[in-house]
Amino acid sequence: MFAGQRVVVMGGSSGIGEAAALAFAADGAEVVVTGRGQERLDAAAARIGGKTVGYRMDATDQGAIDAFFTQHGTIDHLVLAVSGAAGAGPFAQLDLKDLAAGFDAKFWPQVRIVKSALPHLRQDGSVTLITASSARAAFPGTAGLAALNGALEAMVPPLAVELAPLRINAVSPGVIDTPWWDRVPAEQRQALFDGVAATTPVGRVGRPEDVARAIHMLAANSFITGLVLDCTGGANLPTGR
Repeated sequence: MFAGQRVVVMGGSSGIGEAAALAFAADGAEVVVTGRGQERLDAAAARIGGKTVGYRMDATDQGAIDAFFTQHGTIDHLVLAVSGAAGAGPFAQLDLKDLAAGFDAKFWPQVRIVKSALPHLRQDGSVTLITASSARAAFPGTAGLAALNGALEAMVPPLAVELAPLRINAVSPGVIDTPWWDRVPAEQRQALFDGVAATTPVGRVGRPEDVARAIHMLAANSFITGLVLDCTGGANLPTGR
């Protein structure tokens, strides 16, 4: 389906980004994955295989973003898996500098990338943002994450109308077992995963490939735009299990 098409996955050296790149490469796409570490990018490209290359780029550097798009010609599909770990914690104790750092690591890079990419995207291609279900959840300690992910999700419908026929969508993952959680001690992380699995209709936390399939579908389906697609295993349903 994607043979002869160029797909760029920003933040594609691990986790959801790498899984998405793998899905596109397996479907014949020429894939470029970006990240900050060349060794990690080279290793990811080798794991992904196909026509995949890694490109070292700091997604917080506007000059580097502009240079990337200038060098890579027309792009058919753009996936933004750029993220960070700052901005979580009880609101009363939340350092606003940490919240600002969360926006600097995820919100502003995704916005800057989309803006810079516009002249280089296929007119009827697609952009898929990766947000998070914290945007519309109500869990203590996630107000900061809700703010930055919610800000991204709020932009999707108006951008889909304004930038048509370019399609703008987002995938909003729940708890996914990726390296994002490596900052949490292993025992605590496993307890959290077990607790989420016990209260989620599908009975488990997510895997990167679960989200990758959703991303692939949104890029492939030319009749979907302006959608924020939940990929949570039903954890966000009102009744739960």
